[in-house]
Amino acid sequence: MASGTQQLEMQWMDRRERTPSLLNLPVARRLVDGMGALGLASVAGGSEVVGRSPGFQHETVLRDEVAEFLLPENDKLILDGTLGGGGHSEALLRKGANVVGVDQDDEALDAACSRLAEFGDQFLPMHGNFRGFNSVLEETDVLLDGIILDLGVSSWQLDSPERGFSFRFDAPLDLRMDPTAGSPASEFLATATAEEMADVFWKYGDERGSRRIARRIVERREEAPIETTFQLSAAVESVSPRRGKTHPATKVFQALRIHTNDELGALEAALRWIPTHLRPGGRVAIISFHSLEDAIVKRWMRSLSAAWLDRREWPAPKPNPDYCLDEIFRKGVAPSSEEVARNSRSRSARLRVAERRAV
Repeated sequence: MASGTQQLEMQWMDRRERTPSLLNLPVARRLVDGMGALGLASVAGGSEVVGRSPGFQHETVLRDEVAEFLLPENDKLILDGTLGGGGHSEALLRKGANVVGVDQDDEALDAACSRLAEFGDQFLPMHGNFRGFNSVLEETDVLLDGIILDLGVSSWQLDSPERGFSFRFDAPLDLRMDPTAGSPASEFLATATAEEMADVFWKYGDERGSRRIARRIVERREEAPIETTFQLSAAVESVSPRRGKTHPATKVFQALRIHTNDELGALEAALRWIPTHLRPGGRVAIISFHSLEDAIVKRWMRSLSAAWLDRREWPAPKPNPDYCLDEIFRKGVAPSSEEVARNSRSRSARLRVAERRAV
């Protein structure tokens, strides 16, 4: 498996008895062979699909735009690193592309496999986190023609009480995208100092009352462990009363989710390997939902798409040794007014696309 202090090990699960045979596709076979060399397993090899998540619902954001800008066509290989309900993958598959779909949520994979079963050998599902997919590619000679990363939480996860992503339901305070990996958010709240919690709330949630909220959590946990969503939201409300439509715990839950899943670390790890494994002319499309993610993606694309570097102390500009991308557009693409009206959760989404230059 891939190692390193800044990477999580990919966590692949073998579910061969429940998924379609996808090994006839030559590229898929090479990828699976590469996974075998790493001791990993795909979600491929069986004869039928049994969708265990019939209630899985997720409204795909910027679906048509992604399908347009990634230029899918026959024989192209595209990585959907955030498979979710399979909406982006379906749009790409219908245009003839081959798709490898990766997700760390088992129930999302079940739903996507059921939805995309008709595409047979065109589609290869895998369980894991996109941050470590380079460990598979490095065991093969496969280059990708396209990559889509749709960051954030799916509507289904937000609306599933048992997952603990929302303070609208009383549930265990988990917040993990992959319930089989890492530790639930409640463990962090049980062990972190007030200063550590405040730093997380401020860094990942831009919560102005971070220190006040952290101190209250420490006070409350001395009386009883904070293990449910309602316990946490009540602690936040006790020092940050509701004003307007936004619940006072919104930023705290966002910050805890990002911290629990190391979402920004995963994104930064993927950005480091993407240029190496993207074919010249291939494109990467990334959808972000808050300013922290978008700033990272924007800065990365700008830094790799500048032909020259210039600083005040230099006598003249210098060639950029990392120049390998061309931004397709400088400003992020936002959902249409029609899409926002249909799906209000899409309103903060921003799509950025870049193309790999020939070396």
